[in-house]
Amino acid sequence: MKSSISKFVWFDGKYTTLEKAKVPITTHAIHYGTSIFEGIRAYWNSENLNLFRLWDHTKRFRESGRFYSISLKYTDEELIDAIINLCKKNKIKKSCYIRPFYFVGEYGINLYVNENTPVHVAMFMFPFGDLFNKNGISAGISSWRKFSDASTPTLAKMGGNYLNSILATQECKRNGYDEAIMLDLQGNVSEAPGENIFIVKNNIVLTPPLSSSALEGITRDSVIKLAEDFGYQVRESEITRGQMYLADEVFLTGTAAEITPIIQIDNKKIGTGKAGKVTRQIMSTYSDVVMNKNEKYSSWITAVY
Repeated sequence: MKSSISKFVWFDGKYTTLEKAKVPITTHAIHYGTSIFEGIRAYWNSENLNLFRLWDHTKRFRESGRFYSISLKYTDEELIDAIINLCKKNKIKKSCYIRPFYFVGEYGINLYVNENTPVHVAMFMFPFGDLFNKNGISAGISSWRKFSDASTPTLAKMGGNYLNSILATQECKRNGYDEAIMLDLQGNVSEAPGENIFIVKNNIVLTPPLSSSALEGITRDSVIKLAEDFGYQVRESEITRGQMYLADEVFLTGTAAEITPIIQIDNKKIGTGKAGKVTRQIMSTYSDVVMNKNEKYSSWITAVY
């Protein structure tokens, strides 16, 4: 995906231009994947730029590094101020995607990463619209299984973790699908490479538990709250491959994907072959929420201007 990255970025506490934000080839993260990242969406509604669940993203940003003793020297308040002011400095008045990340710097070939390891923090942003076709996409179940928490923490948004996702994406794209679905080591549904997954059966909304190796997604959490507020029964439950094939509806959730219907899996039609009633209801409300058009969920919004 090509992107037009904003002129100004934030790097180690200072605003600079993208051209000046450079790291040496000896950077530890380039060699070992020792980086932590977040994806944050900002939505322009013709009046203001609205950051969605900024505090929750910032909290997860910090917690992901704690698994690996990779420390942030900035407070949550300082990071949030940096994100807001970066939007202002770039005079952003269109919907965009913000990528804060931190990573281990020059540290030789040492694998003993600890709280005293040199760490750099950076942020940049770029315009962003729909990741997928909102009318619905096809998916294929990947032969690559989602790694287990027994191997590496699945709750961490760690750069190296996403090599697993890359393999699944490569396989399914080559097979002609829009996205992959990954099973856990027990053969149950876990998630997609960059999204959580939900199914709907008989108006009951189900999503795999975190024990399936699924990421604790912020959009996932938002959708659970929305669905419950609509009066739907929501369950975190193991989901078999067969249950997914027979679901009335299947949809993905994620910062980039937002709410995306899956209308075909392994060339099998899901439900009617179109986005279902529950999915469309959640999609519509979610769109209003992120645009700050629903006062009930206004606490999820941080206005930039």
